[in-house]
Amino acid sequence: MPAHPGPVEGCLSKPGFDKLSLSGVRLCLPNPLASLKPARPELVEGLCFTSPARMGLRTSPLPKRGNCPYAPGMSKPPALALLASDTPRAQEAAEVLRGEMHFVPLEQADIAIVLGGDGQMLHALHEMLDAGHVIPAYGVNYGTVGFMMNKPKSSRPLEERIARAKRLTITPLAMTATLGSGRQETLLAINEVSLLRETRQTARLEVAVNGKVRMAELFCDGVLVATPAGSTAYNLSANGPILPLTSALVALTPISPFRPRRWRGAILPDHYEMTFRVLDPLKRPVAVVADQKELRDILEVQVRVAREQQLTLLFDPGKTLEERIFAEQFQV
Repeated sequence: MPAHPGPVEGCLSKPGFDKLSLSGVRLCLPNPLASLKPARPELVEGLCFTSPARMGLRTSPLPKRGNCPYAPGMSKPPALALLASDTPRAQEAAEVLRGEMHFVPLEQADIAIVLGGDGQMLHALHEMLDAGHVIPAYGVNYGTVGFMMNKPKSSRPLEERIARAKRLTITPLAMTATLGSGRQETLLAINEVSLLRETRQTARLEVAVNGKVRMAELFCDGVLVATPAGSTAYNLSANGPILPLTSALVALTPISPFRPRRWRGAILPDHYEMTFRVLDPLKRPVAVVADQKELRDILEVQVRVAREQQLTLLFDPGKTLEERIFAEQFQV
């Protein structure tokens, strides 16, 4: 690498940064330049900044029109939306990104960058579903587990990571609940649909599959239906099976079953439809939760796979959700 040419002048004014002047050229700041290193490098490593070419640093120019690597048919770099959780780490990273990259509102974007943990990714995907504007999402982990996210540290610019990312399609569940008032409401769930007792009384449920009653009475704390993507979440904690992403299956898992005691759930083809009827709604009220949304005092719940609502996640090569779910089966 050529020697540093002298004092750096310019435009970045965030704490911990030396200032750089604008030139319209993208590059990754190399670690050897200690004077350019931010106070918290883990927040910005792998992100892009502007700098004059005369500095002699290795640059990463933006893709040219007509030769865009982001997606088939794209003739220019995609419009990006930034969705960040309200945690301090995610907000600090978002502030850095907003100062160095251009973002548009979600409804105008081609790709969403999500900063936070798995909860923030679920929130972002539901925001897209609610808005009727579903676009690929690239997550950067500033949460705890980050099962659906990418690592924040990388030697590559963020735009290059997005361009190289592998696409993974997941399909949510559609849940239609009939409430005590007779009103019906439909919600989508990316991880699972859970029926849960509301009081100290156990829930008393009837379970039917494709219109046929398979269990006339199930006494339990609850029961859930999980997608392959959600099979390593609440489902796994309830001793449900881990499902490979390409399995075309869903998990039907009881939560603390009391009767029948030995029933441990079922694995069903994902084209089956499940119906749960609350047998004693006044004495044993039941709530239903679709990911982060809850409805109380329900009478019946129907669950199916919503093939018309497919979602796309972007992952760095070799670190996809499919591989993580597979590896989870060997954790001890």
